[in-house]
Amino acid sequence: MTDSVPADRVIECSAPGRAGIIGNPTDMYGGAVLSCSVNMRARVHVTVSAAPHVTLETLEGTCVIAGRDGLRLQGDCFDVARAVLDYMQLPPLACRVRYDSDIPVRSGLAGSTALLVALTQALLAWQGRLLPSYHLAETARAIELNHLQVACGYQDAYMCAFGGLNYMDFRDKQFYREAEAELFATVEPLAAHVSQLPFILAVTGLPHESDTVHRPIRDRWLAGEPRVIQGYQRITELAQLGKKALLERDWPTLGRLMNENHAIQRGLGGSGESNERLIAAALKAGALGAKLAGAGDGGTIIALWPGPDPAPLEGALRQAGAAAVYRPAIVPGATIERNTP
Repeated sequence: MTDSVPADRVIECSAPGRAGIIGNPTDMYGGAVLSCSVNMRARVHVTVSAAPHVTLETLEGTCVIAGRDGLRLQGDCFDVARAVLDYMQLPPLACRVRYDSDIPVRSGLAGSTALLVALTQALLAWQGRLLPSYHLAETARAIELNHLQVACGYQDAYMCAFGGLNYMDFRDKQFYREAEAELFATVEPLAAHVSQLPFILAVTGLPHESDTVHRPIRDRWLAGEPRVIQGYQRITELAQLGKKALLERDWPTLGRLMNENHAIQRGLGGSGESNERLIAAALKAGALGAKLAGAGDGGTIIALWPGPDPAPLEGALRQAGAAAVYRPAIVPGATIERNTP
């Protein structure tokens, strides 16, 4: 234990998941996304360690990181923490880091990014460094891209950092830059103008990997494929129109825009059988719109249901095979919940 760290030092941080309402996945392409938080969080608890290294603890086990050799990705539940420590160049931290999450694993609700944001915030706070939300989001996105080697956009990192209900503009962020040259996204909070989120989330139960969905389409976009370029330009327009429809409570228009968003992404190969089954069930039950909440080929769908009783939709989704059904909620973003001196 280092002399500079008191024996009772404790830091606790958390960050929420998110669901893309409309505009995704144009956060990778200089577009715009309307997104909301979910009332499930990743949580990190850091305490003093008796040994001069970092001990990682999860429900699945324990991992000791004593040097840079321990930072090689292993494809396990400790990789996110390894990536954060790699970004931090493995500072000499004598601490135990315990983390867990109630965001379903690989569900398309940004569970990995929420954990990454909470871990980044906690370990930097342990060093006495506090980042504003914009810097935290950009740092987390850079770690996910460069240290976890995941092809990713900016929606997840910004929503996990900011929380709430936001219209986010990612223009001029379609090409990855070094951290010092990155531009900040424009984040417009809309929660003050929306009394209730009229959406239902349905988890397919099929774990998905964002990288496997996004990377092939990203490669096509980089190669200049007109269908991809034009498709994502149109989805950006749909996000702009969707923001207006949401604020005006024009639910038929918002539903139509969500359906068009999904049709474009489906046509590019970004959906999956499990997603299509739940989307079809939602629309048949009377949902005005339904689409991917994140990447496809599994994960979660989001359906627009402005009516007072969601039971018919929830029943239809469960009958169609949904592993879980949730309502999104406007909750705070990354939060330091405890930081003892």
